[in-house]
Amino acid sequence: MLENFVFKSSILLQPVLEQAKKSSKNIIFAEGENESVLLAVQALVDEKMGHPILVGRPVVVSQKIEKLGLRLEIDRDFDLINPQKDDRYRHYWQKYHELVSRKGVSAEAARTIVRTNTTVIAALAVHMGDADAMICGTYGRFDFHVKYIIDIIGRKSEKHNLSTVSTLILPRRTIFFADSFMTVDPDVDQIVENTLAAAEKVGHFGVEPKVALLSHSNFGSSNAPSARKMRKAAKILRDMKPDMQIDGEMHADAALREETRDRMVSDSRLTGSANLFIFPNLDAANICIEMLRSVDDGLLVGPILLGAARPVHIVTPSATAKGIFNMAAIALADAEKQGKSEKV
Repeated sequence: MLENFVFKSSILLQPVLEQAKKSSKNIIFAEGENESVLLAVQALVDEKMGHPILVGRPVVVSQKIEKLGLRLEIDRDFDLINPQKDDRYRHYWQKYHELVSRKGVSAEAARTIVRTNTTVIAALAVHMGDADAMICGTYGRFDFHVKYIIDIIGRKSEKHNLSTVSTLILPRRTIFFADSFMTVDPDVDQIVENTLAAAEKVGHFGVEPKVALLSHSNFGSSNAPSARKMRKAAKILRDMKPDMQIDGEMHADAALREETRDRMVSDSRLTGSANLFIFPNLDAANICIEMLRSVDDGLLVGPILLGAARPVHIVTPSATAKGIFNMAAIALADAEKQGKSEKV
């Protein structure tokens, strides 16, 4: 079973891994003292993917490297930002204070935060151009890290929301889920934007997105507010993207089985099984992905953060070294794409 998942995840990530191997971008890890992060960094160095930067105390990082039997050396294989002593400290805290001074953060507080909060340090490195991509999240809640990413790195534009898409590799299929981490109760416009962003990301994996907007309602069977919301979003999306395979609102079984859909409607643009599930709210998405993950021993890739101004991803505290490596590869591939688009 494990070998099957490794094989499937390798196939899914192959386009991303190939792009990441071409990258010379700097990627910063906020929790550089974490053992899983160090194992992931060793894999990046071995695969010659990007250039890692770690936030951490030199003595602690060196001790962990020795304990794990890794072949990493500071300055040779990766750069280090020491929270306790770094020449960039003054520039970093002053920039942070400039960004958040009107959000109740004093200069003294900014100095303390930039000494003690590694997510802030890493985000500032991206903001200041010292890093091109970022990974954080091996401790704490998802929303703890999101706050600093919004404050420091920001959104692609004021019109963009932050959202996530997660991939669940199951024994018989791979499904993308949006949004199981960010938006508690998205409105129609947010669902439309999140769906478009998620579909674009699915395409980066070399997969054609087949999108199902899910509901307790099946093609108009309910007029409840959540059903109307998903129905309206589906219509907007179908009008906006006439060539995209997308339909809704529908039950999960209709999303997975074409014959079930055919008994309900005769004009569905969706063929076969949907591979991108869009949920009406955070509760439904999170419950579904965690239940399937547990019942069917699914392998989670993500969450992949969408809508930030720079490539940054927040892993979960349960993320393995392999999971962190995968997210780093996705971030590096995104940074490579972004760098090329900015040159055009």
